[in-house]
Amino acid sequence: MNDTQRKQLYAAALREIESLLEGCDDPVTAMASAAAVVDGKLPYASWTGFYRVVAPELLRVGPYQGPVGCLEIPFGRGVCGAAARERQTQLVDDVNAFPGHIACDAAARSEVVVPVLTPAGELVAVLDVDSHQPAAFTPADAEGLEAIAERVGRAFGG
Repeated sequence: MNDTQRKQLYAAALREIESLLEGCDDPVTAMASAAAVVDGKLPYASWTGFYRVVAPELLRVGPYQGPVGCLEIPFGRGVCGAAARERQTQLVDDVNAFPGHIACDAAARSEVVVPVLTPAGELVAVLDVDSHQPAAFTPADAEGLEAIAERVGRAFGG
């Protein structure tokens, strides 16, 4: 899939999420709906979901699609922890080469993780998408997921 096709896919996903969430300000509904839409549209995704900030420097699994994920991830570990700690999207072509990678799914080969912020800038979650394919994600995926994470962040208020 080329980047033009990926951008079209994410534009369609965002439109669907916006339509589903119109008038909804429930964060759990927003995360569950976004995870389902994104997972359904990405043929190369093996796990799509959210890790919520539940305590200082601690993420806990939230709504997701796919096999059982890690239950908790400290900010100091893994790709999700790095995205939370740095508040920056992490685009990883080879998770096995990422320092401190946590193998929740031993078959995962690549990953993209996007921070989810409230409109006031508070980190509330990260959006995580894994793939069994190496280098499955491009900057077009990161950009599309960032737009979706921004929409989900609005459901948290602030």
